Amino acid sequence: MSDDYLHLNLFTMNSVEHVTVGSWRYPGDQSHRYTDREYWTEVARTAERGGFDAVFFADVRGVYDVYDDSVDPAVEKAVQTPSNDPAYVVPAMAEVTDDLGFAVTKSTSYNHPYQLARELSTLDHVTDGRIAFNIVTSYLESAAANLGLDGRIEHDERYDRAAEFMEVCYRLWEDSWEDGAVVRDRDSGVFTDPEKVHEVDFDGEYFQVPGPHGCEPSPQRTPVLYQAGSSDRGREFAARNAEAVFVSQPNEQAVVDYMEDVRERASSYGRDPDTLEFFPGIVPVVGETEELAEAKHESYVDAIDVEGVLTLLSGFVDMDLSELDPDQKLEHIETEAIQGVVNAFTTNDDREWTVREVAEFAGLGTTSPVVVGTPEQVADEFERWHDEVGVNGFNVKEVVRPDTLQDFVDLVVPELRERDLLPEESSSGTLRERTFGRSRLHESHPARQE
Repeated sequence: MSDDYLHLNLFTMNSVEHVTVGSWRYPGDQSHRYTDREYWTEVARTAERGGFDAVFFADVRGVYDVYDDSVDPAVEKAVQTPSNDPAYVVPAMAEVTDDLGFAVTKSTSYNHPYQLARELSTLDHVTDGRIAFNIVTSYLESAAANLGLDGRIEHDERYDRAAEFMEVCYRLWEDSWEDGAVVRDRDSGVFTDPEKVHEVDFDGEYFQVPGPHGCEPSPQRTPVLYQAGSSDRGREFAARNAEAVFVSQPNEQAVVDYMEDVRERASSYGRDPDTLEFFPGIVPVVGETEELAEAKHESYVDAIDVEGVLTLLSGFVDMDLSELDPDQKLEHIETEAIQGVVNAFTTNDDREWTVREVAEFAGLGTTSPVVVGTPEQVADEFERWHDEVGVNGFNVKEVVRPDTLQDFVDLVVPELRERDLLPEESSSGTLRERTFGRSRLHESHPARQE
């Protein structure tokens, strides 16, 4: 696919709510159908029709219980609760599409690399190479408690564990089985040549994995690698591991600074910095006329559940925002949860935000910009971010489900195609081939360096 094209992911979650808290109450919203297989197959068909590269599934372990020191607000307001594992809807969505990819969020803190490598290889096989792995380290204390740990793993240690986790996965995916190991020779009775299958003999601080990998190489071997680190350790991790980086910054200059920083760090690992692609989140609100778009946006804002937003943000920043005065300025803190959300409203932005203002701003898509207008105006903004800011694509965030996606595909996508920012038809091949124009991890990636 041409480098001139935009790459689009639908950013969603297999839950009632994702990042626009209260939208389940909006007239016509279908979020309650998240348990319905047909809901997800409809989403997949629409996303593929709109030229999206992938559906990007967020996920979370645990329940948001920081706000008011209780699980009740999250349960009552459906703040990413209840939710289901995203991986299990992928085969159904793949069955009704030909080229659409699927990014699945999995935690390196609460999985084992040998098991997860097998799960993702399996998904990559059954989707003909359309899987991405969004690497996260998990931030909720409640997740640690429910998984039998004494407490949440400390922030930097989570990244130490994640680094070792990925090293195990790389050895399993890239090194364990040689190309041509599977011969399927009926006459000799040899299915796989054992001389081309190798143990990985990994002996680390967190994991001991002799190997070999239990799966033969999938179409991509290693799935496409997404990451969204914002803290210093997170940026280092993204620079070493990510092929695509999900950027969560509140303004354009912060996005530019972030991209430059991560590219410089990637170079220090021997990587070609131009092989990294960057995807900010964005919230499109589109109408046939400017007046209709503005009215739609106003109705969305009116539907925001402020307490629900504060419940979500309290979990993000690991601070009980119910204890703060709504007009109190949000100050920078070092958090064991999502440092990037704190930075977005403090060190990465010149404006001083009150708790109330943060809740109002974050009500539609958390830290991502909201673009309101006609199809031409929304396309203008997408084109400007692509051409002037230099992003490779966007994670499109929903407000009302599935209306946000349908509006975007029906109204904005034709305009983007008219401008040659999206191809008229989806290109075939694996997700990595469609997004990066190559079948394997780039040779400068640490997983492939000799």
